[in-house]
Amino acid sequence: MSYVRPNIAAMAAYVPGEQPRPGTSIIKLNSNENPYSPSPQVVEVLRQVGAEQLRRYPDPFARSFCEAIADVLGVPADWIIVGNGSDDLLNLLVRACADDETRPIVYPTPTYVLYRTLAALQPATVVEVPYPDDFEFPLKDLVAAQGAITFIASPNSPSGHVVALPDLRTLAQQASGLVVVDEAYVDFAEGSALSLVQEFDNVVVLRTLSKGYGLAGLRLGFGIAKPALLAELFKVKDSYNVDAIAIALGTAAIRDQAYKNVCIAKIKASRAALTKELRQLGFTVLDSHGNFVLATPPEFCEGANAEQLYLILKEQGILVRYFKQPRLDDKLRISVGTEAQNHALLAALARLTHPS
Repeated sequence: MSYVRPNIAAMAAYVPGEQPRPGTSIIKLNSNENPYSPSPQVVEVLRQVGAEQLRRYPDPFARSFCEAIADVLGVPADWIIVGNGSDDLLNLLVRACADDETRPIVYPTPTYVLYRTLAALQPATVVEVPYPDDFEFPLKDLVAAQGAITFIASPNSPSGHVVALPDLRTLAQQASGLVVVDEAYVDFAEGSALSLVQEFDNVVVLRTLSKGYGLAGLRLGFGIAKPALLAELFKVKDSYNVDAIAIALGTAAIRDQAYKNVCIAKIKASRAALTKELRQLGFTVLDSHGNFVLATPPEFCEGANAEQLYLILKEQGILVRYFKQPRLDDKLRISVGTEAQNHALLAALARLTHPS
């Protein structure tokens, strides 16, 4: 006897990247975490957290955080909705908008696999539109699928490519439902779809503090859309979905753009160097606009099978991400680490690709 709904019993759970125990000596390049610490201003606010902040419920609309975002991004504060990570907002959107075959969820693949998981939870019909090998945007097929929600991750994970703004604009013009642009990795790229929110009633842009701000452990994200749409989404949002400490720390992080930008510049430089050196070792590496690269091992690599290579690196104390699914099972996604972490990874791969 099953005590859960049939769709829950039948679905496959989302599998996050491995999280080693605190204090474990390991080079962790598998979850696209920022390798640098959050802003010192964030740490200082954390030191000042008092009992009164813990005793009382938080602001259900995280207004201080919204005001900081508004100042930095130049959008009205009432165009912002805050979530327990951007995953919380993805879940909220699916719950509010998606359903059976008349209200499907549409997205191009390969992409963030949580979209599929959230659809199964609803449950909602899914239409997956394959990217071609060159990742040209499949605009016509996405429009034809008539999604209640069309999710577009840009920059996309795990490929790292970006979708051109004119393509996103055309999609917003022609789509029958919402177009949700998931910009989790936008800090590592050039440009954004933020301007489309002003142009269209059906566009939502999502962002997170997990990547660019080094706050993956905080779980804080936000969405930007016109107030009429947000009013509907607020009906679905949990009353206090973001805690008081996250609001305070996130506000400090957003206001320290100078520190964030220094860290981003270092990660971009490391990404370019890592890409170059992996290619010199014989890996095929896509150009990436995220804080990671997608790499295919060379045929002459010891354990050329990507899964075997992932396991060999794991035995050596280096975690990278392996996806056991079609079109990705011959590749590894490698997060950009510090210079020392990247050098250790490259040294291990050099021993495997060019054994003495």
